[in-house]
Amino acid sequence: MLRLLPEQCPRLDMLGAPPALSELLAEESGLLLVTGATGSGKSTTLAAMVGHLNQHLDGHILTLEDPVEFIHHSERCLIQQREVGRHCPSFAAALRVALRQDPDVILLGELRDSETIRLALTAAETGHLVMATLHTRGAAPAVERLIDVFPAEEKDQVRSQLAGSLCAVAGAKIVTCTSGRESCAIRASGQHASGGEFDP
Repeated sequence: MLRLLPEQCPRLDMLGAPPALSELLAEESGLLLVTGATGSGKSTTLAAMVGHLNQHLDGHILTLEDPVEFIHHSERCLIQQREVGRHCPSFAAALRVALRQDPDVILLGELRDSETIRLALTAAETGHLVMATLHTRGAAPAVERLIDVFPAEEKDQVRSQLAGSLCAVAGAKIVTCTSGRESCAIRASGQHASGGEFDP
């Protein structure tokens, strides 16, 4: 199957992202989740976040995706994109290698299993800004989902790691504007986010 990838990724302001989301991207470490249903704009939001970092900060960004949905060109940041199934066998395997490459920012296309979540939390605790998607609707279900993946004897440890590393949860949703066109609405909430949402 042939997939056409967009030449340019959208900007956060085009998505109507709250200012709090741009401010969160200045964090040096932590976990920033983008949640929503399938087709809600999660990947588009992550792409816009990478684009924002690439225009405003210096650093090394490593994306781990399945599949790659936007092509990023290095501007202020060195951006390396890896595709699961093509460059690496799994998100967890790619993340283990990524931690040895010393990226400042790691984008994970999806937190799918306990091993990937564990490695993402470790990365967030050890000085990396980790941005990832999760198929949930809102902050509380996202946290519950991350914890519920683990066996009972590990849940307290995961809660502790999340309490120390989770910066914010940004919920993405497709809404119909008054003009009739569809747009991605984003709301950010969490210990480092003041909240805010897009009103089309």
